[in-house]
Amino acid sequence: MNDTTQSIFERDGDYFLPTRLARGPWDENALHGGAPAALLAHVAEQTAGAEFTLARLTIELTRPVPLAALRVKAEASRGRSARRITLQMEHDGAPVARAIAVMLCEQPVAVPPQPDKTLEPAPADCDDGFDIAGMPRGAFFHEQGMEIRLARGSTREAGPAAAWLRLRVPAIDGIATTGAMRAAAAADFGNGLSWVLPFDRYLFTNTDLTVYLHRMPAGEWVGVDAQTIAQPSGIGLSSATLYDTSGVIGHAHQNLLIRKR
Repeated sequence: MNDTTQSIFERDGDYFLPTRLARGPWDENALHGGAPAALLAHVAEQTAGAEFTLARLTIELTRPVPLAALRVKAEASRGRSARRITLQMEHDGAPVARAIAVMLCEQPVAVPPQPDKTLEPAPADCDDGFDIAGMPRGAFFHEQGMEIRLARGSTREAGPAAAWLRLRVPAIDGIATTGAMRAAAAADFGNGLSWVLPFDRYLFTNTDLTVYLHRMPAGEWVGVDAQTIAQPSGIGLSSATLYDTSGVIGHAHQNLLIRKR
């Protein structure tokens, strides 16, 4: 583990070392889901090749991802227009997360004009931040790793909410952060933005994350317009529409495990 605060991860040979800016709110020794999501998106892009674009990323969080050295193994199919990348994130040889990335080769297609909607107001016109009672402050992914500006709703109250998010630092030191990495990092915030049960009394962790992208976000900001449904069974679902400042770029879903603290 490295304590630098200039990036979310640092690279050390075959290993990725998370900094404290990768930490999540549930356990200070475990990562926020957005951090490994960005890392897995990076490895998928590198494995598929520059001619392929991330269209879907499904991540299974099999256990809390530790604040420790991580290795990602990747295998790619050999499709000419579509490739599936199978990823496994490991710590000390044990899997902590698995993922499938669907990578598609873009081709020019004439399509009819399609109405698009934008998330308003724009980031420059939003000033309310991410503030949930009882959530830790300081060197955490949600606090110092990501800048968050509320566009609609409030994280101080239960219910749907929308926000603009951008990474404050590079996802991986020395590596350009791509649109796919930015979208994956932001998509994991749907659950926290649209909480329905108080943080200080309940755990509502996501066991997975699926991100669909029909185009890459332009610019640093990714909008997340989220709603969460919770059931008396302790199972929930968070769903979000993803935006850049020009319009919709995709959708994200998280299955939730809800428990009393």
